[in-house]
Amino acid sequence: METKAGDPGAFAHFDLARVPSPAFVVDEAAVRRNLDILADVKARSGAKILLALKAFSMWSLAPLIEDYLDGFCASGLWEARLAKEHFHGSISTYSPAYKAEDLAEILTLSDHVTFNNPAQIERWKSEADQELNNCDIGLRLNPEIALGETPKYDPSQQHSRLGFPISQLQPEHFSAISGVHFHNLCEQNFDALEKTWNKIEPLIVPHFDKLKWINLGGGHHITRDDYDREALVQFLSDLKAKSDCDIYLEPGEAVALDAGILVGEILDVFDNDMPIGITDISATCHMPDVIEAPYRPAMLDEANEGDPIRLGGPSCLAGDIIGGYRLPEPPHIGQRIAFLDQAHYSMVKTNTFNGVPLPSIWLWNSETDDLRCVKQFDWTEFRDRLS
Repeated sequence: METKAGDPGAFAHFDLARVPSPAFVVDEAAVRRNLDILADVKARSGAKILLALKAFSMWSLAPLIEDYLDGFCASGLWEARLAKEHFHGSISTYSPAYKAEDLAEILTLSDHVTFNNPAQIERWKSEADQELNNCDIGLRLNPEIALGETPKYDPSQQHSRLGFPISQLQPEHFSAISGVHFHNLCEQNFDALEKTWNKIEPLIVPHFDKLKWINLGGGHHITRDDYDREALVQFLSDLKAKSDCDIYLEPGEAVALDAGILVGEILDVFDNDMPIGITDISATCHMPDVIEAPYRPAMLDEANEGDPIRLGGPSCLAGDIIGGYRLPEPPHIGQRIAFLDQAHYSMVKTNTFNGVPLPSIWLWNSETDDLRCVKQFDWTEFRDRLS
């Protein structure tokens, strides 16, 4: 995958030596700028916007986020608990399947709970009737239109486990729900949303009178410079007027796009038919999407010319490779480097494989230059995950 972001913004002037290594640094001012854009879309369209916690769960920014957004979307019990404990606003929860011991609490925490197919709804109605009656119930739809850049990340991939195929949708399925949900995008512009809706619309319009809300999911790169926000606002306004439903969006990346970096240090340099650099940043532990997607994260101040160096992490995993880069100065031990656009997904996916330490988390305000550590980790994070 090609990264859709990588604008250094104010980080172009940030002294990497101000934080220990490795460390995530999030620019509060950049998050606010993204939230300003989302708030403008909300105000002009009448839609509601939720933060997808699966992408960005930095609850130390809850007071800021709550000033702009309507609530949060969770992917299960623990995210719903996080939303309830640290944030204020509505909570919308969806999981492909629920455990019986989790669902009762999820239903008490959430304003909307979305199920993956009608059979799930019927099963849980018989087992938890009282709880279901106190919560808006939704059905996730699979639009069956593949628009993603990478098939394995496309919710409409063949044999997808995410959502009920619209080709199987029947009128009676609307009798048990308050809303419909679909999430068909990944880092995409308005045109992908429009194509998705055009596929779904004929099956939904006849049932507008039975629905209270329509959730258009996430993956909307609304805060990216090239996103067609005017078309989005018009679409949302028209849909709200036609359907008389509440319209929801639940972006994750858009809230933290280009708002954070991951700072690291080169620990060793040697030659193996090309320069090799070992860093204290691990792809597998700190940026797992580099391997899973895969993709090449943009580097702060990467040079346009010069010999590349292959950078990799300190773990013993042979595939712990970040990629080839042209460093802004000749590579040397102790050199600080930073990868761009790491506030979303990277922070929530970190792990301690091989005993690799977790990066600390810092909040910076590029407008005031205030810098503070909001989280540090020690080896007990590794110990306490084990037994």
